Amino acid sequence: MAVYAGDRLDYLRRAVLSSTVEQTCVPTQLVIVRDGPVPEAVQSFLDRLAIWLDERFAQAERYEAVPEITVLELAKNSGLAHALNQGLLRCRYELVARADSDDVSLPERFATIIPLLDSHAGRYDVVGSAIREFSGDERGRQLGQTRILPAGGKPLLDFARARSPLHHPSVAFRKSAIQRVGGYPEHNGRFEDYLLWERLILAGARLHNVAEPLVLYRVDAGAYQRRGGWTMFRDELALQRRFRADGFISTIQFVRNVAIRALYRLMPTGLRKLGYRALTAVRNLGHAGSHDVEPTVPKNTGRDGNEA
Repeated sequence: MAVYAGDRLDYLRRAVLSSTVEQTCVPTQLVIVRDGPVPEAVQSFLDRLAIWLDERFAQAERYEAVPEITVLELAKNSGLAHALNQGLLRCRYELVARADSDDVSLPERFATIIPLLDSHAGRYDVVGSAIREFSGDERGRQLGQTRILPAGGKPLLDFARARSPLHHPSVAFRKSAIQRVGGYPEHNGRFEDYLLWERLILAGARLHNVAEPLVLYRVDAGAYQRRGGWTMFRDELALQRRFRADGFISTIQFVRNVAIRALYRLMPTGLRKLGYRALTAVRNLGHAGSHDVEPTVPKNTGRDGNEA
């Protein structure tokens, strides 16, 4: 988990609790990276995090389950990709789960996804899940749309050529698989997660999604506004150019993706919100069917974007 100056203390505390005390499968280690200076209240929380968590586990009468706490403090903010790469170096175990500092992990999250990554089974390198949008505080939260992605195999690989194939706040992965492809790409704009999935797919890694929403994804009032504008479109254009140069997408796919993103990013915020919700609902119907049968493990994918 990465924490930066814009994070709220109440959201951070909730994210930590949901990822530790409330999990039926409690993590062995919690790694938090402070990405540059943070407000005094957040810093104070990080300084006494181990004591705070001990107290919460004691209240839950789970004395044997307290995870090891590792807080890495970076002197300056260098972006999420750098923070996550530094945090990954401090993870002492092969199986690593991501968590955002303002989302809520549901109690069965780790118990559901860890068996799919288990080293003895050896089936998947990265496992994500559906996510459920929500807004408001914990007691009065308003639940929104569920976002489902293809389970795996060719449907997931095809989807990856158009949109990100995994919800980043929901994933867990094999540390070795991420390190083999060089970790999160740094200095590449705001799509470090999508670039990482591209690297993994081109390297033949095995990706999978669980249909069940295992993370509550916080959506505030400005969420849809931040998804639009020229700056966002410019960054996505650079991303698509990178994909085409890497052979991840074809020229036709490049033109299609850029046209769709130009329309979506540059339309008024109100229309963007309505369009996104309608498209998500339609996609959910199609993706839900891909989870009805046991998904196939993706084949090794060549750099021309086709299965090899």
